[in-house]
Amino acid sequence: MNLLTSMRGVVALAWRGLLRRPTRSALVIAGVAVAVFLFCTVDATRKGVERATKRAAQDTALVVYRQNRFCPFTSQLPQYYENEIRKVPGVKTVTPVKIVVSNCRASLDVVTFRGVPPETFARDHAGRVELVSMQAWLSRGDAALIGRELAQRRRLKSGDRFTAAGVDAYVAGIIESDEPQDQSSAFVHLPFLQEQAKRGGSGTIVTQFDVRVKDPTQLDAIAISIDERFAKDQAPTSTRAETAHVARAATDVIALVGFAQLLGLAGLAAVFALVANAIILSMRSREKEVSILQTLGFRGVHLAALVIAEALLLGGIGGTIGAGLSYATVSVARTALTMEGVSIAVSPSIQIAFIGIALAIGLSLAAGIVPAIIASRQSIVSGFRS
Repeated sequence: MNLLTSMRGVVALAWRGLLRRPTRSALVIAGVAVAVFLFCTVDATRKGVERATKRAAQDTALVVYRQNRFCPFTSQLPQYYENEIRKVPGVKTVTPVKIVVSNCRASLDVVTFRGVPPETFARDHAGRVELVSMQAWLSRGDAALIGRELAQRRRLKSGDRFTAAGVDAYVAGIIESDEPQDQSSAFVHLPFLQEQAKRGGSGTIVTQFDVRVKDPTQLDAIAISIDERFAKDQAPTSTRAETAHVARAATDVIALVGFAQLLGLAGLAAVFALVANAIILSMRSREKEVSILQTLGFRGVHLAALVIAEALLLGGIGGTIGAGLSYATVSVARTALTMEGVSIAVSPSIQIAFIGIALAIGLSLAAGIVPAIIASRQSIVSGFRS
């Protein structure tokens, strides 16, 4: 009980010490908050890249793309390839997809139209789309089902019309999905999008084929078989696992996120420097106060605890503010990094927020250790002479 009372007294005294220098304390807390905000936001982006590009053992998805092509505008495959791909042993389903994007470069606000066969989409997404929305989508040739994140960015709702990338569509409904590609896309009928994007060419051209295999362990072997089948055809293909396809398209973003991680680590280093500098300055300006506390019966361990408490308060408050702001910003923004028709969602994570707070507290603790040792060893006489 005495220990608990002593701890409460030390924390209260440390809090009063921070309030006596409000400007300095506020600046340090703001600096810590900015650093933790940067770290948490960058780490949320890194997690999004990892989710989209990390292949799992149970993955069964392949993407058949035109060989040596990158932007969806340049990948053109005959739709009759679908029948040939179905003949490859181990293939479960094949879906031809036409993709039209408003911007092929990396951007935070890209509209991606995905033209799919209506009957195939209705079968594969029946559990993820409201029945009313599905019926409205099937009943209109120009209807689109919009991913939640795309709808929020463009402020779209059911019944609206919107135009992007030269395609004018009617919003039949909003869909929810765990897949980043679904959340940031507008699904329309394949014939409708082929006609809209034809522009003098053939209406039987698609961008890619989404393939599902029966056995995940045969994913690479089936990809090789598909490419060998069309190696000498008019449009040779390049087949990859879906995660590998996203990783190839997002090469620039992955490099950018890697650089941003260095900034996040630099932000954590700034937390240590800010707290250490604030505590050292505080102790230098309070040497007489420390001596007075010693005359009142404070021992070295009490003085050390007082310094550590101030450091933890600075780091804990700043870290909580920064992590909270990062979580709120990512939640509201619902950002998706899109390039070459693929999307990487930056999703909020309470786990990352807690990690940011824990790191801020841990670094603040480390920053306060040396000043705490110095304060605990200060003599009464030297403090009064300062």
